[in-house]
Amino acid sequence: MKSATQLVLFDLDGTLIDSQAGIFASLNHAFAQIGAALPSPEVLRSWIGPPFHQTFPSALGNDAARVESAIAHYREHYVETGWAGHTVYDGIGEVIEMLHARGTQLGVVTTKVLPQARKIIEHLPFGRHFIRVYGPDGKTAHSAKAEMIAQALSDFAIAPEYAAMIGDRHFDIDGARANGVRGIGVAWGFGSIDELRDAGAYAVAHAPHELPTLLA
Repeated sequence: MKSATQLVLFDLDGTLIDSQAGIFASLNHAFAQIGAALPSPEVLRSWIGPPFHQTFPSALGNDAARVESAIAHYREHYVETGWAGHTVYDGIGEVIEMLHARGTQLGVVTTKVLPQARKIIEHLPFGRHFIRVYGPDGKTAHSAKAEMIAQALSDFAIAPEYAAMIGDRHFDIDGARANGVRGIGVAWGFGSIDELRDAGAYAVAHAPHELPTLLA
């Protein structure tokens, strides 16, 4: 396998962008459409990252049809307006530019539905530097980060020791460790430092400018 060039994979929500405003607006729309009470902001924040098929049942019960309906309403609203409700974290753009200048290969691994993720990446000022974007196709509930990271290693022909996964939730670290890849947590997202450390993060960056050193 080729391993001369480093591969760095980034999560999207909570790592590259603060997407809370758009996600909350779409969740509010979805729950209103099915006549369900919206959980507290604290609960909603914990939903940013994992697939909604895993989180919605905690509020909607084990009613598969109702969960699917809520997800459909969410996606409809998100595609129309919610996707634009985000801001780029300060300093992230400079980090991406620096890594690209180093010759680092860059990709995105997210649980956001692939067409939505690609649309957001295309509109980021540094989005052109990401060679590939990995995400679920939206047709199934399956969106394991471990499998997407494995696919990235194969596509880029990179050995695990030359790759890193950067994200704000334990799902990112779990997926990295399952593939023998360094999982680097970020403290500015929707998870917690304890969550990342408990998952076995190789390191935790407290600000974007720390990432290049951790990846060197």
